[in-house]
Amino acid sequence: MLDKFGIAQRIARELKDGMYVNLGIGIPTLVANYVPQGMTIILQSENGLLGMGPFPVEGEEDPDTINAGKQTITTLPGSSIFDSAMSFGMIRAGKVDLTVLGAMEVADNGDIANWKVPGKMVKGMGGAMDLVASAKNIIVAMQHCDKAGNSKLLKKCSLPITGLGCVKKIVSDLGVFDVTPNGFKLLERAPGISVEEIKAKTEGRLIVEGDIPEMIIN
Repeated sequence: MLDKFGIAQRIARELKDGMYVNLGIGIPTLVANYVPQGMTIILQSENGLLGMGPFPVEGEEDPDTINAGKQTITTLPGSSIFDSAMSFGMIRAGKVDLTVLGAMEVADNGDIANWKVPGKMVKGMGGAMDLVASAKNIIVAMQHCDKAGNSKLLKKCSLPITGLGCVKKIVSDLGVFDVTPNGFKLLERAPGISVEEIKAKTEGRLIVEGDIPEMIIN
């Protein structure tokens, strides 16, 4: 089973040189620490940053330099800081190649719910609606089950929807999945996790073809 760092590390393998990437709040922000060496990735944040680096080391944090989740970050040479209106303009114009988001639920047709639990106080959806509507590619980083052990990869989302049919890939603590017209296609299983366990913990349609390799995490 993967921890949050393992999930982020596996997602970093989906990055391609020259990509503009938006990292959502939570596990996705950790992807910044695992960008492959020698690869140029331009990280964008909807609060008005372009060119973020990895998280700062302890003692070198700048409280005025934060991402959309209010975490202190570093900036790379050539980075830019601007207002959120320009940042959302980039997103809505389709300039972001890849968005990595967390999720409370994902349906097997690619629907995502990640911003609200009815009856609980939320500050708002942030940039989620714009990102899911405009990004060319969306990968979800998530726990496979909730705290009660219920699957979060579902036939149909029960929570308020953020976006319809937009998720392309999921990396959970149990495995890696493509979202296809026929459901979740299992590509890799997490270290120590069997196909049978993944089947038991996935409510939505699950496609398993041939031998499923165990993912390699350094």
